[in-house]
Amino acid sequence: MTTVRQRRVGKGTEAAEDQPSEETNVKPDGKIPSDPTGRKLWNILAITVGGIVAISLGLLTSVYVATLHENDLWFSNIKEVEREISFRTECGLYYSYYKQMIQAASIQQGLHGLVYDNKTESVRTINILERMNVYQEVFLSILYRILPIQQYLEPVYFYIYTLFGLQAVYVIALYVTSWLLSGTWLSGLLAACWYITNRVDTTRVEFTIPLRENWALPFFAVQIAAITYLLRTHLQPVQERLTLMAVFIATFLFSLTWQFNQFMMLIQALALFILDCLDMLPTAKVTWLYIIQISGLLLVCVLQFFNSMILGSLLISFNVSVLIARTIQKNLKKGGLLNRLGKLILHVLLVLCLTLLINKFIKKILNLESDEHIFKFLKAKFGFGATRDFDANLYLCEEAFGLLPLNTFSRLSSTLLFYAYGFVLFLLTVAAVIVAFRNLSGSSQVQLKEKMEEYTVTLRPDAAYSLVHTVLFGCLALSTMRMKYLWTSHMCVFASFGLCSTEVWKLILKCLHLYTSQRTQVIKYSIPIITLLYISFKFWPGIMDELSELREFYDPDTVELMNWIKSSTPNTAVFAGSMQLLAGVKLCTGRTLTNHPHYEDKNLRERTKQIYQIYAKRSPGDVYAILRSFGTDYVILEDSICYERRHSRGCRLRDLLDVANGHIMDGLGENEPDLKPSLYPRFCEEIKKNLPSYTMHFTRVFQNKTFHVYKLAKHK
Repeated sequence: MTTVRQRRVGKGTEAAEDQPSEETNVKPDGKIPSDPTGRKLWNILAITVGGIVAISLGLLTSVYVATLHENDLWFSNIKEVEREISFRTECGLYYSYYKQMIQAASIQQGLHGLVYDNKTESVRTINILERMNVYQEVFLSILYRILPIQQYLEPVYFYIYTLFGLQAVYVIALYVTSWLLSGTWLSGLLAACWYITNRVDTTRVEFTIPLRENWALPFFAVQIAAITYLLRTHLQPVQERLTLMAVFIATFLFSLTWQFNQFMMLIQALALFILDCLDMLPTAKVTWLYIIQISGLLLVCVLQFFNSMILGSLLISFNVSVLIARTIQKNLKKGGLLNRLGKLILHVLLVLCLTLLINKFIKKILNLESDEHIFKFLKAKFGFGATRDFDANLYLCEEAFGLLPLNTFSRLSSTLLFYAYGFVLFLLTVAAVIVAFRNLSGSSQVQLKEKMEEYTVTLRPDAAYSLVHTVLFGCLALSTMRMKYLWTSHMCVFASFGLCSTEVWKLILKCLHLYTSQRTQVIKYSIPIITLLYISFKFWPGIMDELSELREFYDPDTVELMNWIKSSTPNTAVFAGSMQLLAGVKLCTGRTLTNHPHYEDKNLRERTKQIYQIYAKRSPGDVYAILRSFGTDYVILEDSICYERRHSRGCRLRDLLDVANGHIMDGLGENEPDLKPSLYPRFCEEIKKNLPSYTMHFTRVFQNKTFHVYKLAKHK
C-alpha cells in the first residue's frame, strides 16, 4: 500500500463593465446610453486591476497545489521509481505513454509505438491514440523534446508543472465567469477564494496529477466562461464570432483530454434544451452551441482514428435529434399557455424518441458495446433491478461512484459557500419559474406589462444558463461523488455571482419595499467584503499550517517489487495482476501487461474478469489455463486484495467474483438462494501452501509483506 508518513528532517470596489447592472432584459429597440469619458477611464482601470488580481490568484493557486504536492511526498528528494509509483492506478498508465514518447529514439518512432502498441495488452496490438485520451501526453513530450530545457528541467517536472499551471487557467476562468455574471471583479475574487479554501472538494490535482479530469476541467471552465459571454445581449457580430471560436476551441480541448467528455456535454446540452424550450435563451445561439458540441466531438473522433464510442455517444444523437425536431415543429414558441405546453410535451417526446432511435441505429451499425458497462452501472445504481454483472458491481462498490457524503456539505458550509449558494439558488429558481411561466403564457399584453412594471422579475440569459447548469451538475454530483468537482467549482462561481449581483439585491429590497439604488450598491459590495474577511481570518492560519506540514513518500514493498521486476525478469516478460498495480508495473519497468485500468473496452473488461479469477475459487489448472491464454509469464498476488477488509461483505473483490461465478461468498451473512458452494478453495490463499497441484504450474519467485510473485511453468 502506498502511504505518506511524517517527514524525518535529516538536513475594493469598482463599477461594472459593459454589462448593464440595473436593468438586465433590455428591450430590442432600447439603446444603451453612451458612457462619459470619466466612466470609460474608470472601467478601463477596473478591468486592469481585476485582470491583475485574476492572474495573480491563478498563479498563487498553482504555486499552492505544487507546494502541497512537494510537501506531501518530498517529491524532489525521492528516487525516480518512487516518483513513478506515486502516480497511482490509471494515473501511472497515462504518464507511462509520456515517458515512452520521451525515451523513444525519435518522435516518429514514439508515435509508431503508440499506434501499434503490443505491451499494454498482451497478445494484442492496440492503437493507444484511438483507445485512450493521451494526446496531451504526446503534445507535452514533443514540446519537451524540441524546447532547450532538458538540462534544466527533468521530464517529470515539466509534466507536473504543466498540470499545476492549468490550475491557474482553471481559477482564472472561474474568476472571469463570475465577473461576467455579476459585473464586478470582486465577485471573481470571492469565487477564487472559495475555490482555494474548499480545495478538498473542488480539486484533487495535487495527488492525482495525470488524471484526465485535471487536464479537461480547466478547458471546461474556459468554455463556460465563453458561453457566459456569448449569452450577453448587444454583442457586436465580430465579438460573437470570436466568442463562438473560443467556445469551439475550449470544447474541442475538453473533449480531446477526457473520455467522459460526451456525458458532461450531454448534461450541458440538456441545460440548453430546457432553457430554449422555456424561451429563456436566444434560439440562434443555442443552435450554434449544439453544432459546436457536435463538430468538436467529431473532430476528436477523427483524431482518435474514428473511435466508435464517440460516434455512438448519446450527445451526438441528442443534438441531432433536437435540430431535426426543431425543423419539424416550426411554431413551437407561438400560442397561449396550454397550447405551448402541449407543443412542448410533444417536442420533448419527439426528441427523446429520435435520440433513442438514432443512438440505437448507430450502435447497431457500428456493433458498439464499449460503453454498455456504464449503462448497466446506471441501471443498477438507480434501482432498476439488481445485477450480478461483475463490471457494474465493481463500480457500485467503489466509494467514488456512490452518493455524495453528507460531510461534504458541512465542509462547504464552514466557508459559508453552501449557505450563500443555497440563498442564491432559491432566489434565482423562483425568478426562473416566474420568467418561464410568463414566457410560456405569452404575457406580452401591454396592460399586463404596465401592471407588472414595478415588480417585474427578469433573468438574463447568462444567469439562466448558470442556474440550470449548476442544478443539473448538482444532481450529478449528489448521485456520483466522483463528479462533485464539476459542481463544486461552479458552485463557487454561482454563489459569488449572486452575492455581488445588483439584480439579486434589487429584487430582495423591492420585495421588502426597501429599494434604493444607493442601498443596493452598499449591500452588493459590503456582503462580499465581509465574507472575504471572514474567510481570510478563519482559514489563513490553517492554510499556513498546511503549507508548513512536511511528509514523505513511503511504500517500500512496492519499490522492492518494481526493482526486482526490473533486475530479475526479461524485458519481454508478461505480467498479470490487479489493474491498479499493473499500471505501475508498466510505468516503472516497461514490462508487458495482461490488463490495465482504462476500462472503456469490452474485450478488456472480459479479459480483466478472467485475470481476476486468481482471487476467486477456481482450480489451479483453470487459473493456469486462463493466464497462459493471455501469454502470462508472471502473476502478482496482493494480500490486500486476497484478504481485503476495506469493503464490507458483498463488495470485496473476491465476493464480486464469487457471485459472478455462482458461488457462495465467504463469511457470515446471507447468500442468494441459487448460489452454490465452490468445489475448490480460493486460489490466492491455497497457492501459498505449495501443494503439488499448484507447484506443477506455479513457482514462487518473489515475496514480501504485500506481494507474492509466481512464475508460470511453460508446459508443452
